[in-house]
Amino acid sequence: MEPEEGLTAVDNIVTQFNTYEDFLDSQITTVDLYYLEDESLARQLVELGYRGTGEVVKREDFEARKAAIEVARLAERTQKKTLTSAGKNFQDNFLKALAMREEDNRSGKVSSVIFIRDKNSQGQEVSGYIDYAHRLKTEDFEVYFTGKKRLLPKPTDLSFYNWESHVAVWNSSPNYQVIADNPEGLLFKFKRDRKILNVDPKAQPGDNSTRTSIETELYIQAVIFDHISRRKI
Repeated sequence: MEPEEGLTAVDNIVTQFNTYEDFLDSQITTVDLYYLEDESLARQLVELGYRGTGEVVKREDFEARKAAIEVARLAERTQKKTLTSAGKNFQDNFLKALAMREEDNRSGKVSSVIFIRDKNSQGQEVSGYIDYAHRLKTEDFEVYFTGKKRLLPKPTDLSFYNWESHVAVWNSSPNYQVIADNPEGLLFKFKRDRKILNVDPKAQPGDNSTRTSIETELYIQAVIFDHISRRKI
């Protein structure tokens, strides 16, 4: 049996058979049954590794992996049901881009940093970098996806700058460490794989990272940086 890419032999067996007994039966030959004349004895011998035509898998390993896979399936199903952007029709490219990235940022497959430059409710121009995954965990994005509010950088985000008051602040998040003392500009280090995200528009964004400018009517400027971590979650 050739394991599928990314799966162990146990994973393949667990997904192939509903019960451990089904797996044991698959390892028993007609010759085994002829000589042993007892199906339960044949199963015991397979379980102990004395009989069988393939991988030896312990009952506790099979049942533990089966339970873990089921938990993961339920979590994924729940995740898809609870996407805030689900079922909504977006006209603006920025909201479409956020919706397209919501599931992957919630699951940790992708970590997006959003740059926004626009005017706040006082008419002051502000800009900053937002850790999208962190905001998704700490805020209800229903108000943003329904258009009741606009997503804007806050003084608690990765970075925030008020162009009128010249107030500049930056904060590390659960996903990124801010490197503010770099002479060439602001950098973000992704904590899981320690890769550097360079947000300088004249530079490459870094390993496993992309930079996408969004044409939008909601903001003066919007850019999304997507980082894919190669380290397992």
